[in-house]
Amino acid sequence: MKCFYQIILVITLLLLLAIPSCTQTDYLNESQPDRDARMKWWRDARFGMFIHWGLYAVPAGEYKGERVKGIGEWIQASLNIPCDEYEQFAKQFNPVKYDPAEWVSLAKQAGMKYLVITSKHHDGFSLWDSDVSDYDVVDSTPYGKDLLVPLSQECKKQGIKFCVYHSILDWHHPSQYVDPEADNPLRGHSRNKIHADKKADYVKYMKTQLKELVNKVDPAVLWFDGEWVEWWTEEDGKNLYNYLRSMKPEMIINNRVGKGRKGMEGLSKGAEYAGDFGTPEQQIPAKGLPGVDWESCMTMNDTWGYKYFDDNWKSTETLIQNIIDIASKGGNYLLNIGPTAEGLIPEESVIHLKEIGNWMDAFGETIYESSASPFEKPDWGRFIQKDDKIHAYVFDWPENRKLAVPLAADKIKRALIIGKFDAELLKVESIVEGSIIHLPEFKSIEIVPVIVIEQK
Repeated sequence: MKCFYQIILVITLLLLLAIPSCTQTDYLNESQPDRDARMKWWRDARFGMFIHWGLYAVPAGEYKGERVKGIGEWIQASLNIPCDEYEQFAKQFNPVKYDPAEWVSLAKQAGMKYLVITSKHHDGFSLWDSDVSDYDVVDSTPYGKDLLVPLSQECKKQGIKFCVYHSILDWHHPSQYVDPEADNPLRGHSRNKIHADKKADYVKYMKTQLKELVNKVDPAVLWFDGEWVEWWTEEDGKNLYNYLRSMKPEMIINNRVGKGRKGMEGLSKGAEYAGDFGTPEQQIPAKGLPGVDWESCMTMNDTWGYKYFDDNWKSTETLIQNIIDIASKGGNYLLNIGPTAEGLIPEESVIHLKEIGNWMDAFGETIYESSASPFEKPDWGRFIQKDDKIHAYVFDWPENRKLAVPLAADKIKRALIIGKFDAELLKVESIVEGSIIHLPEFKSIEIVPVIVIEQK
């Protein structure tokens, strides 16, 4: 009998061991060393490409003779286009000139280390072959091919991290609607509501699409947007964050997965908000976001999605200064392009990216893997620290050729102006407030000259 009970006990233990544990990892409470290891490549990268691309590239900012006043990808909402009319753009979306290798090569040439593309914007249209929707590039367009898979493959081939944007808000999904008082309850709107009895179905749909993306293109970052609608809660965001990292623990997710944009611009580590990094939009915080990983996403002109008449382009000098300004405050710069419906990157964007690339080719190593400046912002430019070197970026070349630096002369081993040619040793003079670095007699021809200050 004793032997019988022992056998029963062994069988019971084996059965218990065979039952999967119901305990799920709370990825919001990871240790600081684990978080640092996961975030390292992203922190080191400093510069990435944002791509807004979808059906909105077809009207290109104009519908029935009316030009949209705002950003191009919001045309469905801005011009009050009902879903059944907006859907017709899919029949005209045929990006036969799309060349993933060319896109990735251009990003790499510009000195960018990662690429984020819209998998699905607020209009609900998917750029990959989704199993749970026919409103995608494969099933609804004459092009009929997946756009994300070849781009992800090309990123892997060329050594660029592939990442995707995904909208929580969805103007096309039947679970969501606009108040009947609006011009048209079937149009897109920033404050779309949701039928309470359909929210669970929509969340399931969204998770299924995100799982497809993880399996098909293996994104390094999931970049969410559209989280501001009232029906999406912080608990929803935390649940989605843990769901995604349970599939791919090393994944990085922005703060717009939940309500982080309202309360804080970044991570919460199991506290109030979900998300790994903050996302200031079209701005560079004056002091950065100390103690928080962050990334400024910005456009080259005024729109994200292609708008054929938006010619308000920023200068290459401004774009390079933005890279430097953001890195000097410890952040990343995500710079946008908006391709055409044919699959072409606008020529102005190409020109700017190549010019940025020329500068990054000479000075990019002072940006990558760098740290925020240990000093306040000087009047003439910015500082960035990298290891034991301080890099000084001269935005405004002083007429007296004297560069004031808040670092004692006896702490400076030497100062050199660097570039595509031989470095030139510069004279360092001690003053009460720190040092004066004497610049060359002739102004540097670089868009933004760089001085390397080696510390003792």
